[in-house]
Amino acid sequence: MSEYTQMELSSEFEETADAGYNENKVSIDLRIFVPDVHFELIPIKNLLSNQEYQRNLSIQHAKRVAENFDIYQINPVKVSRRDGVNYIFNGQHTVEIVALISGSRETPVWCMIYDDLEYEHEADIFANQMKYVKALLPYEIFMANIEAGNDEELNIKALVEDLGMTITPSAAPNGICAVTTLEKIYDRYGFNALHRVLRLVIGTWEGAPNSTSANMLNGVAKLIDAYGDSLKDDVFKEKLSRVSVKEISRDAKERRAGALGYAEVLLMQYNMRRTNKLLQWERLYKTINNKQKTQN
Repeated sequence: MSEYTQMELSSEFEETADAGYNENKVSIDLRIFVPDVHFELIPIKNLLSNQEYQRNLSIQHAKRVAENFDIYQINPVKVSRRDGVNYIFNGQHTVEIVALISGSRETPVWCMIYDDLEYEHEADIFANQMKYVKALLPYEIFMANIEAGNDEELNIKALVEDLGMTITPSAAPNGICAVTTLEKIYDRYGFNALHRVLRLVIGTWEGAPNSTSANMLNGVAKLIDAYGDSLKDDVFKEKLSRVSVKEISRDAKERRAGALGYAEVLLMQYNMRRTNKLLQWERLYKTINNKQKTQN
């Protein structure tokens, strides 16, 4: 704000009347659009949080973020200074994360100080601060990571394109829009597993609508995780290419919600009319249960 203290924060603009296009000069003070705040570095020990209107502090969340700490993701803490006390009304988790990482509550954080707020106004700001914030879509986050040169997203993008598909913001021919699912499979099962999932899905249904939905991709990933090389790619393509994606989706919803319903239908179709080398259902459920225990 100091940069502007020597400037006249006002401007003139021309308004054109609807009738006759008469030009009128109207003066406007631009300061009405600038919050009346100043910034200070304040030690964490001198900040007070946990007011009644705030959500409970989650130590678990603070620890999780601290494990992936990035100094460039730290935002200024919003503080209301009332009666000489620095009340945090936005950023209590930020200060706890910094305290956890630094190992000291003497650590200072940048604070945006409001000197003119009452308690009720703070509560109103806190309640409505996210009301008009547009959340980033998974596709937007993915593409930003591409621009940042992050390896995971670059690897996934290259893999998808090598198989003749593209990452898309919404459903489209030869497009995959389930970017969150691609990242989760990559993180959970690895690059080779994701490659095999995509190879099977694309080779079986050749980019048919909904063949690369989140549930389909996750369902195939569960089969690969459970059966490994016992699941034969050529048999999968031969058996499942005879069944439409629409039919698989319908049957999966009748069995159970989510990717497990898809995995069950795919397994049932894979085993159909086979007299030997059947894949055992117990192995699917056992693998899923073990995976859930490990994650917990």
